[in-house]
Amino acid sequence: MSAVPALLAALLLSPVLAGPAHAADRDDGKEKAPKPPARMSTVGGDRLGRPGTQADPGPDAPGLPKKLTARAWIVADAESGDVLAAHNAHWRLPPASTLKMLFADTVLPAFDPEQEHKALRSELESVGPGSSAVGVKEDLTYTVRDLWLGVFLRSGNDAVHVLSAMNGGIDKTVREMQKHAKELNALDTTVVSPDGYDAPGQVSSAYDLTLFARSGLQNPDFRDYSSTLTADFPGEWKKDKKTGKKKRTTFAIQNTDRLLTGDYDLPAYEGLAGIKNGYTSQAGYTFTGVAQRGERKLLVTVMNPESEKHNAVYREAAKLLDWGFAAAGKTEPVGTLVPPRSAETPGHGEAGGSSGENGQDGKNTAGDGAATAGSGGEAAGRESGGGLGTVLGLTAGLLVVLAAAGLLLHRRWPLPELVRQRPED
Repeated sequence: MSAVPALLAALLLSPVLAGPAHAADRDDGKEKAPKPPARMSTVGGDRLGRPGTQADPGPDAPGLPKKLTARAWIVADAESGDVLAAHNAHWRLPPASTLKMLFADTVLPAFDPEQEHKALRSELESVGPGSSAVGVKEDLTYTVRDLWLGVFLRSGNDAVHVLSAMNGGIDKTVREMQKHAKELNALDTTVVSPDGYDAPGQVSSAYDLTLFARSGLQNPDFRDYSSTLTADFPGEWKKDKKTGKKKRTTFAIQNTDRLLTGDYDLPAYEGLAGIKNGYTSQAGYTFTGVAQRGERKLLVTVMNPESEKHNAVYREAAKLLDWGFAAAGKTEPVGTLVPPRSAETPGHGEAGGSSGENGQDGKNTAGDGAATAGSGGEAAGRESGGGLGTVLGLTAGLLVVLAAAGLLLHRRWPLPELVRQRPED
């Protein structure tokens, strides 16, 4: 072998220049399941950076659910931010359409829901092949509210691309999403496509997806759209045979979140109020949801269950929610959902640590710091889907404010009224 080929061979075999590791084939022809990195981000606490399951139940707490197959999951108190238990919380995995939570959190405040927009062919041409779609047609006009219902209920990538065009284009929207992820301390997330469609390098984590949900829930429109079960979506214009006049048709769309709507083999989860599900070939099934029982509100995220059972991602999410409600108050938190950077209180230290792999700094301001709304206003929510059936009300435990000193004592992030939209009876 000559010197040059030998040198090239040595370089290619070098661990420094080698490409990303792939799962090796097993003897049975199936690929081995990938393993989480040994070192991950410690934003929210050191234990969240460890691979495997992290839980600290007390003697009276129920055991964690058995037969959980997801590559990563997390269950946390939606208001206090306490992480009750987690499994590979910071493992960077493809997020699928759960990334649309960050898209909504970033773009929702930019437009009035009643603003109208005519969809253009150029806006729909960039939608990836095989994408989920709500049925946006070129040269037809839609309200912003129509488009958001298409995003949340049908996970419509066509609606995402139209809204991105309205926002200044895909590239600008991606940059703004990445900036907003950093503002939320979601440092595991790399945005390549705003709709969550599989793209090289696009990743998030169960921890980050839960941060996106918690921040989005501060926005009344986000709560409205994510909890809507059914809606009428505008169709094409057709001539009425009786009057001869053209009339805009509509067609029904239903939320694809099976814990919200139920399925033939799965009941709707009691107290659930959204938020977002997803699926791609690389990400598998992903889901983030919020639910309430009594005064307790919990967030859950599940990423890529290995189980081949139908609705596995929802079944495992429901098990974790059941456990979380039963274990609340009986288990010590293993970490915390940190507040946005804009809500950080100076002088409270950096207990959150830094991310293991990339050395990103992640400040944990949860200690005694204030946690305020990450995005969106507190305007009154709008009715959709035929009326509001209140599921998640305002709870006690609001931030205690010392009026004289202006100091915020607790790190609770009280959620405004959350609703579950039901169709008219």
